[in-house]
Amino acid sequence: MLQGLTVNYFNKKHARIAVSALFFLTGFCFGSWASRIAAIQETLHLSEGVLGAMLLAPPIGSLLSMPVAGMLVSKYGSRTVVMIAGILYVCVLPVLGLTGNAWQLFSCLLVFGFFGNLANIAVNTQAVLVEAMYQTPIMASFHGLWSLGGFAAGAIGGQMSRAGIVPYQHFLCITAIGILIVCVAIRFVVAHDAPASGEKVPMFVWPDKALMILGVIAFCSMICEGAMFDWSAVYFKKVIGAPLETAGNGLTAFMTTMAAFRFVADWLMPRLGFKRMLQLSGTLTALGLSVAVLFPGFNTGMIGFLLVGAGVSSVVPLVYSAAGRSKTLSPGMALAAVSTIGYLGFLAGPPLIGLVAQATSLRISFFIIALMGTCIAVMSTRVKE
Repeated sequence: MLQGLTVNYFNKKHARIAVSALFFLTGFCFGSWASRIAAIQETLHLSEGVLGAMLLAPPIGSLLSMPVAGMLVSKYGSRTVVMIAGILYVCVLPVLGLTGNAWQLFSCLLVFGFFGNLANIAVNTQAVLVEAMYQTPIMASFHGLWSLGGFAAGAIGGQMSRAGIVPYQHFLCITAIGILIVCVAIRFVVAHDAPASGEKVPMFVWPDKALMILGVIAFCSMICEGAMFDWSAVYFKKVIGAPLETAGNGLTAFMTTMAAFRFVADWLMPRLGFKRMLQLSGTLTALGLSVAVLFPGFNTGMIGFLLVGAGVSSVVPLVYSAAGRSKTLSPGMALAAVSTIGYLGFLAGPPLIGLVAQATSLRISFFIIALMGTCIAVMSTRVKE
């Protein structure tokens, strides 16, 4: 599937820089929206319950785009899809800032999630192609740049908010920057993954056993990610007893190590191998949550959440990289299949924690994350190197 790429130093160097910029942009775009959620909530007078329903729209839009993304990337090539989807993704941002009621916001967020995932599948396909050119693991560092984009967007969003700049004006600036990045980067990405003219591309292909295993590992990891993103601050406040002003420290710890270890993972991968990397990731996740649950103090909680961030950091990049090397499906179709299974975990994690917490306690519900880490370590024994 990845044969026939034209490889020389300048081609692959330029391609890597271009794909890195696109990963940064997708994180930057999503982080820009997230940084102004509170402002949009206040402008539209949304209750917490209504806002929670609004925040379901992007992941629903992402799921709706999964089969379409794989088909479009396989039929037209990832270069074409990332160019169109990337521009549309950033162009939806200002519209989010112009919405006048909850239904308009929900509809626009569906579209935002749809185009965001189209860009995500296409840019991950590009990452697989560039990784094949380098013949060494570099996927995790691409995902690290996504995280850096999110951090940068959060910092800029905070400055924009303090300066009194409304979301619409803020998002217009991001759109202009985004279009510029796409137009420059698209000249240097890999342009050789489109099928031969007339080749039929199915809308959906059932993943084989190897891809199903990768999908289940991604599912377990994304349950952890979704739960940590949505419940970390609540856990620190209600279980650990942290004051409101420091309740977000656990999430910050988790996000910091998740971003940092994505850059370390590419260095570790050749030394440990695919299976051992996944086993280490699962073990760190299970150990981190066990520490945080069994010893619910502020310092032990911070240590535990740091370990969880390090644990989940490389799972999705490793799984995507392996899926992109599938011998039965094109990279785009394989990534879409694995991503669909994995993303169900991202959706299921937060409500699952809530349901178990209501039936038992929030502290006990966090053992689910430790269990998912254990599942990653166990399932990794069944993957092929």
